[in-house]
Amino acid sequence: MAMAGGPRAPIPALRVVREARPEELATWDQGVVDVPGGNVQQSVAWARHRARMGASPHHLVLDDGSLALVLGRRGRLLGGGRAYVPRGPVAAGAGPEVVAGRLAAITAWARDAGFDVVVADPEVPAATGFATLLARLGFHQVEEIVPSRHRLGVAIPPDADEATLLAGIAPKTRQQLLAAERRGLRIRRYDRFGGEAPGGGDEARPPGGLGADAEAAFTRFHGLLVATGARRGFSAGSRPAAVAWWRAALAAGHLVLLEACDPEDAVVGAAAFYRHGSRLTYGHSGDVAALRAAHPGTMGLILWHALRLAAREGRIELDLGGVDVRGARREPLPGEPTYGLLRFKQSFGGQWIELAGAHERVLRERRHAIASGAQQAARAARALPRAVRRLIGR
Repeated sequence: MAMAGGPRAPIPALRVVREARPEELATWDQGVVDVPGGNVQQSVAWARHRARMGASPHHLVLDDGSLALVLGRRGRLLGGGRAYVPRGPVAAGAGPEVVAGRLAAITAWARDAGFDVVVADPEVPAATGFATLLARLGFHQVEEIVPSRHRLGVAIPPDADEATLLAGIAPKTRQQLLAAERRGLRIRRYDRFGGEAPGGGDEARPPGGLGADAEAAFTRFHGLLVATGARRGFSAGSRPAAVAWWRAALAAGHLVLLEACDPEDAVVGAAAFYRHGSRLTYGHSGDVAALRAAHPGTMGLILWHALRLAAREGRIELDLGGVDVRGARREPLPGEPTYGLLRFKQSFGGQWIELAGAHERVLRERRHAIASGAQQAARAARALPRAVRRLIGR
């Protein structure tokens, strides 16, 4: 990819040819999830999940052969609405100019389809100068839709063995996770491909046993996220919606859930990971706070198993997700809430990767301004009863 400040290739003139035919969705994920830079949020499973939440999925085919999922939401009163390209369009090995050209084609399609605004947040490194290319297309940066603008990646050398992977982990973290293993903590894996990637010491549930077992595991996992969110100030969302998505992602082979269990079979922590774009991505995690003292190293042990799984599958990276400071979107500093998480992920060899972030282009300013004002008023109206209740409760 071209670097910021260097010579730039022109943005190619591309166009959307059509929406994918139903029979083409059977191989859709091969072009948007499994390719370099692919993302599960471009998948058929994610499109169907968001459709259940009220979005209108559009599976677009471009004239360069690339694919892009666009989620549309129409305004209730004025029409128009927003077209969102979740984590896309994906690069699939192309440079930033080509990705920009694909987004320009999607923008032209969105205008013709009557949308007021286009939002996209492809995972393109900031160092490529992608944001500058988008500015030329009339886009401006907006607050992130996903939790983080940046991520920490652990590079996995080709044919790395377990000794090499373990040596890349900081001594203190390595000692803790190995001690947790010696104390009898074990990892239980829920994975459609559990029978195809054996080894690593985890207890993979066979694919035929992923029904009721997985449902129970996802319910436990949501409970862990709710408790963790209460401590850290984030929302886990509704259990039915979360579990429905996890089950769909598991069935599609996108998701792996790892549970850490003590010798009495109590779950003390868990984490979900996604397969996409030649990497395994750390999605969500939670643990039982009351058991941390008894089981230090739990989350380190889970990540160690995830790292080994990624290596066995021939992936080039364990993506540890982001830890940036909300609003500032930068590397956290000592004393800030996410600094400890940064240091933990760095102890696995995680390297900070700054992404270009979310960008928006307004196509119909007047209608978009009216709709945005109405949304802000509605949010204020919903917040008013809560504020009144707080005042009464004082």
